[in-house]
Amino acid sequence: MKFIRLLRHIATTRWSTRRDFPLAVRDAIEQAIGEAEGRHGGEIRFVIETAFDLHELWHDLPARTRALQMFGQFNVWDTAENNGVLIYVLMADHQVEIVADRGIATRIPQAEWAAVCRVMEQHFRAGRFREGAIAGVDGVGALIGRHFPGRAASGNELPNQPVLL
Repeated sequence: MKFIRLLRHIATTRWSTRRDFPLAVRDAIEQAIGEAEGRHGGEIRFVIETAFDLHELWHDLPARTRALQMFGQFNVWDTAENNGVLIYVLMADHQVEIVADRGIATRIPQAEWAAVCRVMEQHFRAGRFREGAIAGVDGVGALIGRHFPGRAASGNELPNQPVLL
């Protein structure tokens, strides 16, 4: 299993990630995040990582653990109302993880976040990266909107541009 994962991570290149998420798709994600955040009291951050380094693979780092690391690294936790949500895509493992800050996570069961992840993964498997990303942002926005309608008083605290790693 480790060997197969190693091969996937070696074979998945930044070039392929940029092919799947070109500037037009990244712009569409940014726009979708801005529109979604205008309808609810949460903050969404979108991070796409191509593959892990050898060190992470050697230690068999799970995508969920890496998503938690990215949640901290990109300061998604650092919003005034603890209302940040990270959508994390790991291209080499074909996995999506959603991490919500404590202000939101206590109100939305993990199973609902996981359902949004599975929808995104289905689109990605079919090569529909734009559609999958937008479905993810819309799904997260709908979940947040159920519990946090209206715009947060603190305004837009996190950048809407997706990050490619």
